[in-house]
Amino acid sequence: MTSHSVHSAPTMKMGIPVPNAKLGMWLFLGTEIMFFTAFIGSYIVVRVGAGSLWPGPEDTHINVFWGGLNTFVLIVSSFFVVLAHAAMGDRRYADARKWLWLTMLLAVVFLGIKGIEYTGKFSHDILPGHIPETPTQAIAKLDRELEAVVRERLAVYTDNDVVSVDRPSDLASLVPQLQAFQQGGSPADSDMDEETAAEYRAQVEGDLRLYERWKNLHEHRVANASLTALPVAEISAYRSARNALVEGDRIPELKLGEVHEYLEDMKADESFGAAVADGVHDPHPVLYGNLFASCYFLMTGFHAIHVIVGMILFGLALSQGPLLNERWVDWVENSGLYWHFVDLVWIFLFPLLYIAA
Repeated sequence: MTSHSVHSAPTMKMGIPVPNAKLGMWLFLGTEIMFFTAFIGSYIVVRVGAGSLWPGPEDTHINVFWGGLNTFVLIVSSFFVVLAHAAMGDRRYADARKWLWLTMLLAVVFLGIKGIEYTGKFSHDILPGHIPETPTQAIAKLDRELEAVVRERLAVYTDNDVVSVDRPSDLASLVPQLQAFQQGGSPADSDMDEETAAEYRAQVEGDLRLYERWKNLHEHRVANASLTALPVAEISAYRSARNALVEGDRIPELKLGEVHEYLEDMKADESFGAAVADGVHDPHPVLYGNLFASCYFLMTGFHAIHVIVGMILFGLALSQGPLLNERWVDWVENSGLYWHFVDLVWIFLFPLLYIAA
């Protein structure tokens, strides 16, 4: 009887020959690619559609140097991540921690540079919904900012009990009180010494003049009447000028150019010129400005959030300190994959937002 040896069938292994954690990270990065592709694709469509009308660096205050420096920072940080992963594979865990700390440092540098850029955008009021896109919107924005300067200056007198009114925000009731005080009226605070009251009287003259200048511009804007054709835009003067028109004539409209001259004249006033210069932005329309600001903050903001998430991933590994060991190899590798994706996204955003702007 011949015996036959029985050979067991080879074990079948199903699925992709990669660890589950890495497969999960690749699937997650696939969703992230679709996420940013929607942003980048939409931006390309609106940018190409606007053509030469798209706002340039002089309007958007885009700084290619800072963007290029951040690109270099992220590329170097990705290199450090590769070194960290290699050190983990060689069981050189102290070296791996060193490279991860350097990656974290460069991530902080990246966010710091982005903070500098964001500060510049906020200081120039380059924010979605804040950018005038027509001359009329530019004049209206100037009117609002001048009003804010006037209210801030006049609030000093109510806050320090120079005058007392039931509704300090009501300029129609506040200004007459200030005019009476300027002409020698007593301050609302009976304990205020004469020297302090005299200082307020000297200051209130310029602030009342600022109020009159703003009020004049505001009434011209409401009436849409030229500052030079109708020097006084009070409603009675406007009606008289309108009634005096013959058929076919019209009161010249308010133009942005004359508003510019009016603003420069206000800035030259020694009493309030500095406050106007600090509180009022240069009134000029920027076509597609709000669309640019929306795209810029949406894409760079979401990218910055991803940078922070990457820092958290590396921070969890670094929190192990000397206990970092072979169990964290996959964690560092997968975190590195995520970080390379963050780097790759910025390589697309930099030329689109900075160079092609």
